[in-house]
Amino acid sequence: MASGFFAILDDIGALMDDIAVTSKLATKKTAGILGDDLAVNAEKATGFLSSREIPVLWAITKGSFINKLIILPIVFLLNFFFPAAIKVILVLGGIYLAYEGVEKIIEFFFHRNKKGHEVVEESVLPEDDANSEKSKISSAIKTDFILSLEIVIIALGTVIEKEHPLLTQIIVVSLVAIVATIGVYGIVALIVRMDDAGFFLMKKSGNKGFLSGLGQVLIKALPIVIKILGVVGTIALLLVSGEIFLHNIDYIHHLLPENVLSKFGLGIVFGLVAVLLATVGKKFIALIKPTK
Repeated sequence: MASGFFAILDDIGALMDDIAVTSKLATKKTAGILGDDLAVNAEKATGFLSSREIPVLWAITKGSFINKLIILPIVFLLNFFFPAAIKVILVLGGIYLAYEGVEKIIEFFFHRNKKGHEVVEESVLPEDDANSEKSKISSAIKTDFILSLEIVIIALGTVIEKEHPLLTQIIVVSLVAIVATIGVYGIVALIVRMDDAGFFLMKKSGNKGFLSGLGQVLIKALPIVIKILGVVGTIALLLVSGEIFLHNIDYIHHLLPENVLSKFGLGIVFGLVAVLLATVGKKFIALIKPTK
C-alpha cells in the first residue's frame, strides 16, 4: 500500500517536472508574439479618460479570458479531429490583423482633420463617448482573440513536437494562455496609470526632490509612450500577420525568405487587399440596401 502511494507521488512529481520544463519552452517560443500582444493591446487600451482607463482595461481583460476559454477546447478538438482547420483559421486571423494594421496607416495619412466646432459638437455628446468606448473595447477583444489563437497554437505546437501526453498538452497550453493574459494586461495597466503614479509622487514629495522629478518624468513620458505604442502596435499587427502567412501558406513559404522585411511586406499586401475588398463590399451593400 505504502509503495503504491509513493509510486503515485513519484508519477505526479515527474508530471509536474515535465509540465514545468515544457511550459518554459513553450513560453520562450511564444515570447515574440507576447511582445506583439503587449504593444497591440497597450495601444488599444489607451486614449480614454483617466477615470475610465481601469474599467476599460478590466473589460478587455475579461474579454481576453473569455477568448481563451473559447479557444482552448476548440483548438484541442480541431487538432485531434481536423488538424488542417487550424491552418485555415490562422490565415483568416492573419488577414484580419493585416486589415487592422493597414487601416490604421490609411487613417493616419488620409484622416480628415476636423474643424474646431465639429470637435466641440462631438465632445458634448456623452452617448458618442459611450459608443466609442464600447467600439474600442470590442475592437481590442477581437484583436486579442486572433493573437490569443496564435499564442495557443504555437504553444500547442511546442508540446506536440515533443510528443507529450494529452494531459501535459492541456495543462501546459492552458498555463501559457493564463500567464500571457495576466502578464500582458498587468503591464498594460502599469503603462496607462503612469500619469497617476507621477501625480502621486509629486504630491507625496511636496513637489520637491527626486520623487517630484521622477513624477514629472512619468507624466511627460506617458504621451510619448502612447505614441510609440501606437506605432509599435501597428507594426506588430503587420509583422504578426505576415508571419502567419509566411508559415502557413506553402507557396509563400517557399517563395520568400523568413525575415522581418518579408513579414512586414506580406502584412501590407494582404492588408491592402483586405481593406480594398472591405471598402468595395461596404459600397456594394450601401447600393443594394433599400432606402427608408
